[in-house]
Amino acid sequence: MFEAFIVALSSVWADSGFSALTGGHVIMICVGLVLLYMAIGKGFEPLLLSPIAFGCILANIPKNGFEAPGVMSVIMYGINHEVFPPLIFLGVGAMTDFGPLIANPKTLLLGAAAQAGVFVALLGAMLLGFSVQEAAAIGIIGGADGPTSIYLAAKMAPQLLGAIAVAAYSYMSLVPLIQPPIMHLFTTEADRKIVMQQLRPVSKFEKIVFPIMTTIVISLLLPSVTALIGMLMLGNLFKEAGCLDRLSDTAQNALMNTVTIMLATGTGLTMSAESFLNYQTILIIILGLVAFVAGTAAGVIFGKIMCMVDGGQTNPLIGSAGVSAVPMAARVSQKVGQKCNPANFLLMHAMGPNVAGVIGTAVAAGTMLAMIGPVAK
Repeated sequence: MFEAFIVALSSVWADSGFSALTGGHVIMICVGLVLLYMAIGKGFEPLLLSPIAFGCILANIPKNGFEAPGVMSVIMYGINHEVFPPLIFLGVGAMTDFGPLIANPKTLLLGAAAQAGVFVALLGAMLLGFSVQEAAAIGIIGGADGPTSIYLAAKMAPQLLGAIAVAAYSYMSLVPLIQPPIMHLFTTEADRKIVMQQLRPVSKFEKIVFPIMTTIVISLLLPSVTALIGMLMLGNLFKEAGCLDRLSDTAQNALMNTVTIMLATGTGLTMSAESFLNYQTILIIILGLVAFVAGTAAGVIFGKIMCMVDGGQTNPLIGSAGVSAVPMAARVSQKVGQKCNPANFLLMHAMGPNVAGVIGTAVAAGTMLAMIGPVAK
């Protein structure tokens, strides 16, 4: 009787995940717990980091059976076949107001300047031995755009997707901590006190034409990024048309929330110990920070140049919002500006380069796809 009990117990142990648990799995489960603490305990991008962290924990449970057909395989299909990022962009577009960019078109240059971080990190990654496709996927972290980072990584470097996604979303959540010191470094107190003129009113006609023409022009120029730009602008058209409120509401809320769960959880599922615990992950985290810092600095420096050219009408702080962490980066510009001048209201001005950064990052990704091409699968 006792022997039968021991045999049954041994069988249960052999079938359990504990029998195959490795040190790597334990480390990654701890990483997932730390990310959960950052998300829930510290409030760092909780809507994104929470499912990423939980997905990381699930991915490192041995014998989880996720390779078999089921909900997890469906989620991973959406990640690996670039389904979720364009759907996220549909929701982002429905929540975005391009009015500040239309009212002050020159802020598009600030969004473009902030993409410098992408190419700085790309060159750095190539110097460190990454392939050109991997370097491109790493560099896009500098745009501070999680969906675009995942979209490009899935095409260019699927084996690095987990590390790239975690770096992108982590730096997005740390915008209020990372950006202010850089903004202070490249501006004077007089720069930060500059009060910008009120933006002109933007007509409904302009707001409707903008997403249509932007889609046509950018998609013809860079067909490889049509899915991202097209869905971004379609969502914005839902918002601005005035007769598509139900579609706009669905894109902003139900669809956005559902796809965010799928995208973030699927990202966490890529963070297995086998693919995540290596020196490349550390390099990606460092390069991501370099990219983000360089992008912020480039935006502020170009803002200062613009300020000198237009006779002090542009507050250089809004250049930092050129990274596409919408709307957090714009809020940081507002906060830093108001510390120097309580009467200064930069939020709407900063939203111009902020939404331009979303377009700029997508264009940078499309340029890389066109010039380098996706890795063969």
